[in-house]
Amino acid sequence: MPNRLALETSPYLLQHKDNPVEWYPWGQEALDRARAEDKPIFLSIGYAACHWCHVMERESFEDPATAAIMNAQFVNIKVDREERPDLDSIYMQAVVALTGQGGWPMSVFLTPDGAPFYGGTYYPPRPTQGMPAFRQVLTGIADAWQTRRATVLKGAHDVLQHVRQSGVGGPSPAADELALETLEAAAQGLWREFDWAHAGWGRAPKFPQPMAIEFLLRYHALTGEANPLDMAVKTLGAMARGGIYDQLGGGFHRYATDSIWLVPHFEKMLYDNAQLARVYLHAWQLTGEAEFQRVCVEVLDYARREMTDPAGGFYSTQDADSEGHEGKFFLWTASEIDTALGPEAALFKAAFGVAPGGNFEGLNILFQAANAHELAEREGQAPAEVSQRLAAAKQKLFALREARIKPARDDKVLAGWNGLMLAAMAEAARTLDREDFRQAAVANAEFALRHLRQPDGRLLRSWRAGQARLNGYLEDYANLAEGLLATYEATFEASYFTAARQLMDYALAHFGDPRGGFFDTSDDHEQLVTRPKDIQDNATPSGGAMAVTVLLKLAALSGDRRYSEAARAALASLQPILGQYPTAFAQWLSALCFALGRPREIALVGDPQRDPELRAMLTVVLGPFRPFQVVALKRPGEPALVPLLAERDLIGGRASAAVCYDFTCRLPVTDADALQRQLSEAVSE
Repeated sequence: MPNRLALETSPYLLQHKDNPVEWYPWGQEALDRARAEDKPIFLSIGYAACHWCHVMERESFEDPATAAIMNAQFVNIKVDREERPDLDSIYMQAVVALTGQGGWPMSVFLTPDGAPFYGGTYYPPRPTQGMPAFRQVLTGIADAWQTRRATVLKGAHDVLQHVRQSGVGGPSPAADELALETLEAAAQGLWREFDWAHAGWGRAPKFPQPMAIEFLLRYHALTGEANPLDMAVKTLGAMARGGIYDQLGGGFHRYATDSIWLVPHFEKMLYDNAQLARVYLHAWQLTGEAEFQRVCVEVLDYARREMTDPAGGFYSTQDADSEGHEGKFFLWTASEIDTALGPEAALFKAAFGVAPGGNFEGLNILFQAANAHELAEREGQAPAEVSQRLAAAKQKLFALREARIKPARDDKVLAGWNGLMLAAMAEAARTLDREDFRQAAVANAEFALRHLRQPDGRLLRSWRAGQARLNGYLEDYANLAEGLLATYEATFEASYFTAARQLMDYALAHFGDPRGGFFDTSDDHEQLVTRPKDIQDNATPSGGAMAVTVLLKLAALSGDRRYSEAARAALASLQPILGQYPTAFAQWLSALCFALGRPREIALVGDPQRDPELRAMLTVVLGPFRPFQVVALKRPGEPALVPLLAERDLIGGRASAAVCYDFTCRLPVTDADALQRQLSEAVSE
C-alpha cells in the first residue's frame, strides 16, 4: 500500500510513496505522532535529481527489514529540499555542526519537538570505508533514546543553540560607508585562489561559480582592471569546452567531479543553467567572443525544449541517472559514433575527444578537444566549412540520442528558480533581439503572476500539474522580482515593473529583520525551531543578496529611498566579511558593485515599433554590457507608471532620452549619437 507521500505533488516525494517505510511529509500530523508516542524523528531530506538519494532508497528505504526498524522505532519524515529550503537550511547547519560536512541525502535525527541531535548524509547498507551501516545507526539511536535520554536531550539543546546563533545573520549594522576597498579585497582573493592551469576555483569536485564570474565582470566594468576579466573568460571558456557542458543538447551539468571540467555529475539544474546563460551573455557583450553567445543561446534553447511546461513555467531538474546508471544517456562508444557518422566520424572524434577505449570508464564524454580552426588545416578546408560539418554531425548524434531513454525530470515549478531563468531569458531576448526568447519570458512571467501569486500579493513556492502550494520564501520574492524587472526592460510593459515593486514591498513588510537584512521566511510562516536567515550565497543567490540587488534597481526606477536605505543598510552590515569570502558572498558583491557604480537612470519616450531613431537609442543603451543602469520607456500617450518617466514626453515630436543619476537629469537628447556621448561622459565621471 502506498504511504502518506502518495498525496504529495513533489516528484521526489512521490518517488518514495511505495517504500515500505511509513513516510510522512513534514507537517503537524507527523510531529503530533512523535510527541504522542514519545519517538524520535528520522528526517530524510533530498531531491529528485540526487544520485545518492536514489542509491540510499534502493539499498535501505526499499528494504523491508530496514523499514521495519524505522517504522517501529521512529516517526519517519521525507522532505524535498527544493520545496522546503527553510527546513533544509536549518537541519543542514545542524549536520555540518555535528559532522563537519553536509550533503544529500541528508539524514537527521530529531527530538519530537524538532531539535536535531544526530545526523549525517548517505549511510550504506553495510559498514564500509569507516561508515557504519544504516541499520547500525538506527539501532544505536533507538537505544540511546531509550537508555541515555538525558544525554541525547543535552546534545539536542547544544546543537539547536548553535543553529540559532548561526542564524543571527552576520555582523551588526556598521556605520562605515560602502567602500571600493571591499570589492578590491574580494577580487584579490579570487585571484589568489584561481586555478590558472584549468580555470575556476578549488580542486575536485569543481563547481561553475556563476555568481563569482558575474562579480568579476562587473568589477572589471567598474574599474577597468584586466585580471578579473581574464579569470572570467578563462573559466567560461574552459567550462564551455569541457564535459560539464552538454556538447550535443546544450545546458550545463551540476559540477565536474575532477579539476579539469571533463567528468560531470550529470544532473542538470534549472538554477545553474539560468545563471550561466546570463553570465555567458554578459561575457559576450564584453568580449564579442562568439563562443559565449553560442553557449548562452544553446542553454536557453535547452531550457525551452526540455524544461518548459505548456503552461509557461520552467521545470526544476533532470536526473543524473537513466536506466539505473549515472550519465548513461550522455555517454558514447567510439563504435556508436562510427556507425552513426560514417566518413564524418573521424573529424567528429578528433573534435570532441572520442577515444577508441573511451575517456571515462570505457565510454566517451564529449568535450571540445580541438576547434574548427585547429582542424581546418588538417582537413584542407576553411574553418567555416569544418564548422558546418561538425554542426551536421552533432545534429545526427543528437537525433540518435533523443531515441534513448531520457533521465527522469522533476517537473515541479519553483517560484525562485523560475525568477532566475526568467531574468536570463528576458535579458537575452532584449540583447540578442530574439522574439522566441521574449515570448518564453512573457509566458513565464504571466504564468508566475497567474498561478504563483495569490490575490493578497503573497507568493506560493511550488506548482505542479495545476496545483500551487507552500508559502513562498524570500528568494521567491526577490528572484521573481528580478526576473520581472528584466522582463520589463525586454518589453517595456509597465505591469511587470508594478508587479516587481509589489513583491518587494511585501518582502520589506514581512521578511525584514529589525537588526538589519532579511529573514528567509515571512513573519506568518510556520513556526520552526528557529527562523532561518542564511546570508551566504550557495548554488543560488541568497534571498538577502538578491533582495538587495532588486531594491537598488527599484530605488533607481522609483526614487523611493525606502528601497535604497534598506539595501545599503544590509550591505553595510555585511561589508566586513564580503571581501574575505568572495565565493560565499558573490551576489552580495555584485550588488555592492551596483551601489558603488553610480547607476544611471535612463528614461526614454517613443514607440520602438515605429521609430527607427528610438530603436537606435535602445541599441546604444541595451547593446553593450552596462551593469550599472536601469532603463524605462514610455510610449506616447501611456501613463507614467514608472516614476522615472513622470512628466517626460516627446521633444518636438521626436523620441527623447534622458540620462539621470539619483533623479537628477541631463538635458534630454533626441538621437543615438548624442545619447552615446552622454553615457560615455557619465562612465568617466
